Amino acid sequence: MPTFSIDAENNITAFTAAEQVPEGHEHFASEKEFAKLSAGWPITRFAEVWNGFAGVVPFSELRPVKKFTDRKTAVARIWRAIQALTPTAAPQAATAKDAAPKARQGSKKAIVLELLRRPEGATLKQIMAATQWLPHSVRGFVSGGLTKKMGLKIESFKSERGERAYRLAQ
Repeated sequence: MPTFSIDAENNITAFTAAEQVPEGHEHFASEKEFAKLSAGWPITRFAEVWNGFAGVVPFSELRPVKKFTDRKTAVARIWRAIQALTPTAAPQAATAKDAAPKARQGSKKAIVLELLRRPEGATLKQIMAATQWLPHSVRGFVSGGLTKKMGLKIESFKSERGERAYRLAQ
């Protein structure tokens, strides 16, 4: 488990062991420890910490904030963001089996994935009926939610009846 340090200029660094943390830096190894460490901070410091790394690689998708509504939210968001500093194992290609745990049972994502797992897949109309979504919402979910976010390979094809259909690629 990595240890994180924060210096007086609000720079956060990840270390593989607590012994490596430079003197004068405060350190923490869990969200709970970070919450305890930051309990005395003024609420404005959280925005300063966040804005110090928002928009910078590997945080390029994060946007600066003016303030956080509360301390608990600030701690949770900063903790999630700094996890990008920890070294991770090489990512593996996602498959339909890997995707199953990512969908909450009974959710629309789970329903759509179940339809797409069938050998014949599902037509646009079938997915619309199952989710109560409009066509553009289904296409956006397939493109963004399944292909980009989950990394799944989705085949788009015309069914025997000439309707647009989708299925998980084998």
